[in-house]
Amino acid sequence: MTEEEIKKTIEIPEKITVREFALKLNKPVTELIGILMENGILASQNEMIDYETAAIVSEDLGVKTKLKKEGKEIEAITPDQVMKKEDKAKLIPRPPVVVVLGHVDHGKTQLLDTIRKTNVVAKEAGGITQRISAYQVEKNKKTITFIDTPGHEAFTAMRSRGTKIADIAILVIAADDGIKPQTKEAIKIIKAGGIPFIVAINKIDKPEADVEKVKKQLADLGYLPEDWSGKTICVPVSAKTGKGIDELLEMILLVADMEKDNIKANPEGEILGSIIESHVDPQEGAVSVALIQNGTLKIGDTVEVGRVYGKIKTMKDFKGESINKAVPSQPVKILGLKGSPTVGEILRIAHDISGLKKKIKKHRLDYHLKTPTQIKFKTKKQDEEEKEEEKKSASAGEKKSIVKPLNIVLKADTLGSLEAITEALNKIQHEDFKIEIVHRGLGNITEADVGKAEAVKGLLYGFNVKPTSSAENVAKGEEFQIKTFNIIYNLIDEVIKEAEKLLNPEILVETLGRVKILAVFRNENTYQIVGGKVTKGKIVSGAKAKVYREKQKMADGRITQLQINKKNVREATEGLECGMKFEGEPVVQVNDFIEVYQEKKIFKKLS
Repeated sequence: MTEEEIKKTIEIPEKITVREFALKLNKPVTELIGILMENGILASQNEMIDYETAAIVSEDLGVKTKLKKEGKEIEAITPDQVMKKEDKAKLIPRPPVVVVLGHVDHGKTQLLDTIRKTNVVAKEAGGITQRISAYQVEKNKKTITFIDTPGHEAFTAMRSRGTKIADIAILVIAADDGIKPQTKEAIKIIKAGGIPFIVAINKIDKPEADVEKVKKQLADLGYLPEDWSGKTICVPVSAKTGKGIDELLEMILLVADMEKDNIKANPEGEILGSIIESHVDPQEGAVSVALIQNGTLKIGDTVEVGRVYGKIKTMKDFKGESINKAVPSQPVKILGLKGSPTVGEILRIAHDISGLKKKIKKHRLDYHLKTPTQIKFKTKKQDEEEKEEEKKSASAGEKKSIVKPLNIVLKADTLGSLEAITEALNKIQHEDFKIEIVHRGLGNITEADVGKAEAVKGLLYGFNVKPTSSAENVAKGEEFQIKTFNIIYNLIDEVIKEAEKLLNPEILVETLGRVKILAVFRNENTYQIVGGKVTKGKIVSGAKAKVYREKQKMADGRITQLQINKKNVREATEGLECGMKFEGEPVVQVNDFIEVYQEKKIFKKLS
């Protein structure tokens, strides 16, 4: 590298704000924003762009770049690693953590509602739990911690994380409905988590309830109920009447006792917790709910959670009461973090704050998630190479299926919701289209979000958030539609509806009839006047046609005029003689057959 090239080389980290990038390029930030816009990227001065994007822009401006190497990444740690280091003699029993899984509408939340005697269902849009929540109950002077995971399949990611931090699972199956696909999915999650589970056969108060049928379905899946000489614990319950709830709680304590060697922690050991909820509150700022798994978290502790850190200023228990400390198996709401961590991340004491700040600084997201690279663009050379490649493919006669993009800008109220929606959208796959979440973030929909969606001709969706007045004005002026939802599966259904518009329709060919050519009256460059007798079905004016000679196809065309006895008619049926105007290559001869047909477009649906 020459001295001149070294002078023109800048170091850029993996992520950099537009403002910092402008400083490195020695250009006004407004000019750089304009350059990015020309290349299809809408980003404000405080938004992040990745190294690849910055390198391409720099190259176009005649500036070389190199990736700035950082120190070691923040050390990852798992609960298992922490517990292995603990002195076994100091481990004492802690309350069991129970996760509740099952098919939507089988009564999971109502069951938990009955247990804790509060009405959660009425507060949730559509009667379906939208966020993970956790709380504790007392039974026989023992504490049980429950994690209420959302019921719709869109929340697979949340449910999976719930299982990882749980000791026991409750699988809820409705006695009047039986095992459903989501029930099987929940069983897979439980099995992957390697934890014992109890089946709560709910809705036994219904007249159509059939407990034995549910047990048979379980047996068919390889889970033989205890009263059928198996090992699967089944407890019939009614969340509506409360019947069987005491038995269920007692069974949880029994299973916990059987698993007591695995349900221990050291309250004086290293602090370890898992984030089970995270969002930004307009009044409180960054709010997280953590489940403490080891050690004792106290007011004033400085903690790190992934790339987020902060000093614990306020802690509240599941009842909303202020507390000074949180012990193992206790869910706690915490305030004081400098941002919103990702659901499922590990909370621990921060020992090297200065080092942590340096690593976090380049990844600062201002309450926004790390997003996929915003909008990729190509250099002129790359674009020309791609076009040339496409020409070669076309000349070789290759038939390529065009994958249509469905670009989405997504905003949500919490990280948990955002992750759940993303997980669900990633499952919607088809060879005809590809869903691309070009930008996602937390908080209300802004004018910038509208611009991003418009730039990629995409869709703009919000979950439990609203557009700002400026965003509404811009959208109205551009005749751009913003759609918001408060029930996740409604949002998913809307995406499916839009995706179905991109599906290539299936062409169904229906043969209408055949006519044998008896005479050719006139030949022109683009059409012929012929006569014949209908030997099968019917000949319809306006129908598409194929010409056959001794079973060999000779040409394609269309019947544009049809006559019987020199009068124009709509159709001629089997046995009748008719005259026809055949538009197409003039190859028709006496004794040829013309077969007429129609094509129907069948618009596909996503399963």
